Amino acid sequence: MPAIVVLGAQWGDEGKGKATDLLTTEDSIDFCVRTSGGHNAGHTIVVDGQKFATHLLPSGILTTDCTSVIANGVVVSPEALFRELDALLERDVAIGELVISSNAHVIASYHSTIDKVTERFLGKNKIGTTGRGIGPAYADKINRVGIRVADLFDETILAEKVEAALEVKNHLLTKVYNRRAISVEEVLEDLLSYADRMQPMVRDTSLLLNRALDEGRTVLFEGAQATMLDVDHGTYPFVTSSSPVAGGVSTGSGVGPTRIDRVIGVIKAYTTRVGSGPFPTELFDADGEKLWRVGGEVGVSTGRDRRCGWYDAVVARYSVRVNGLTELFMTKLDVLSSWERVPVCVAYDVDGVRHDEMPLTQSEFHRATPVYEYLDGWADDISGCRRFEDLPVNAQRYVAALEEMSGAKFWAVGVGPGREQTVVVNG
Repeated sequence: MPAIVVLGAQWGDEGKGKATDLLTTEDSIDFCVRTSGGHNAGHTIVVDGQKFATHLLPSGILTTDCTSVIANGVVVSPEALFRELDALLERDVAIGELVISSNAHVIASYHSTIDKVTERFLGKNKIGTTGRGIGPAYADKINRVGIRVADLFDETILAEKVEAALEVKNHLLTKVYNRRAISVEEVLEDLLSYADRMQPMVRDTSLLLNRALDEGRTVLFEGAQATMLDVDHGTYPFVTSSSPVAGGVSTGSGVGPTRIDRVIGVIKAYTTRVGSGPFPTELFDADGEKLWRVGGEVGVSTGRDRRCGWYDAVVARYSVRVNGLTELFMTKLDVLSSWERVPVCVAYDVDGVRHDEMPLTQSEFHRATPVYEYLDGWADDISGCRRFEDLPVNAQRYVAALEEMSGAKFWAVGVGPGREQTVVVNG
């Protein structure tokens, strides 16, 4: 049975939760796995008219016969984890089993403190982080002063690691940012308060997943953030601190790349971005306001408004290439209903030079302006369509044109937020 990757092909918020949920309900997914990021991610899932938002939890948590896995590449805030779990339990929602890698790194309270004060200190040069400690936790991981989930169950080691981490951070807080020092004792008390509840969930998830694949079971790897936010391949430095491209799935899970069968990129019928950074097709006019309003473009995890723009085929082609995408899943096609013509960015103009592929340097990308082609729109409400043939002719042509421009076939198209509001194009 296959190992399937679902990831974002733009700047995030593409609707990965919808694609993941569709796979978990229709294809008997046994394991749904998060391999990067933290609770800065956000997936919205609509089931039977009820809206659910997951952040740290994999989308498979809402499928009772699917095991959800938080793998070693994720940074885990225990407070956020149990807040999210308890919110589901309070709604009397049936959930599946959850397991957590012993090697996943922990977000402590001082990580979010450092994150927030650093962003304030940077002022107009800030990155636009969520302030939830994701970047500082990954920085500690790379600097080899991080705390792993397994450390929560050995108080002696945990105390040593917290003390080592705070030795430098407290100098930074008090002498640079003019903030109070954080005591080792308060951090220990906070982290240890979660240990007993978390311990039964902790496993060797690499071993678990590889054995599952050996047994012919299906594993779905669910991406967080997106390709253009990848720390290596995104719009650096306006990126996340992990590797949400397909290659990061292997390092973030301990499952080798030769075991992956499908890599599905989720992409909107237009483009959005949260936070700072270049965005060539961004709109500042009535069309942009309409996309924001009709699309409900507010971040699931952050509550921040998303910047809106037209579909960017250059970004799509780039994402297909760096991820080795086998197919695309388009969401929110229904949002484009009512436009007479729909612009699509097919290339960039940088200082009078046309670029059909991503510009080489950051400064060139900042100066890129879109080269548009215009496709005929449609006025029909398509939210009730369930077959590709049911879509208006111009909507079908829009999908076909984007498929050709993007360089990968479309597996399916979302025509509304509901689980059932999906049209399979190439099933």
